[in-house]
Amino acid sequence: MYLKLLALLALSLSIVSLSQADEIYKTDPEHTFVSFSYRHLNYSVQTSRFDAVSGIVRVNDKNDGGSVEMTINTNSISTGSPTFNHILQSEDFFSSEKFPLATFKSDSIIFNQDDISAIYGELTIKGITKPVRIEVDHFNCSRNLLTLQYMCGANASAKISRSDFDLGKYTPFVGDEVTLNIVIEASRQ
Repeated sequence: MYLKLLALLALSLSIVSLSQADEIYKTDPEHTFVSFSYRHLNYSVQTSRFDAVSGIVRVNDKNDGGSVEMTINTNSISTGSPTFNHILQSEDFFSSEKFPLATFKSDSIIFNQDDISAIYGELTIKGITKPVRIEVDHFNCSRNLLTLQYMCGANASAKISRSDFDLGKYTPFVGDEVTLNIVIEASRQ
């Protein structure tokens, strides 16, 4: 009788732990990137992007929490000009040889019913970590009709100051405020 009770207790504990498990999503490298824009000499707003962005998103099954870990390869910067790519990878800006990766980590995903509305976390660039709030403009999950995998996607944005991350060369002629635009698609693992 005692063994049956223990077996029943173990089974019920495993069911509870399974029902509280996070859903894990891995980013699709073909459909995930970060672009950034800033004022250039007050003539225009320039936009560039990082092509190599990867990450893991965990969302609990109640859609009321989770975590995000993203990595940006600073060598993947794409401005449309190989010369300008090299300038932004130099020590004056991203110092990509010394700091090839920028990271974002969060344990604070804010939901509004079943939609993610914001993510609070820490952005690290050039070894400098600062808090960042990311506003989620669009979030959707469904089965991909081509691959039949369950996927989620989002569009989000944040504003940061270049000077906070030792990227402030030419300020104020080149704007200090940078708008980050994040595009992510990820498949459930």
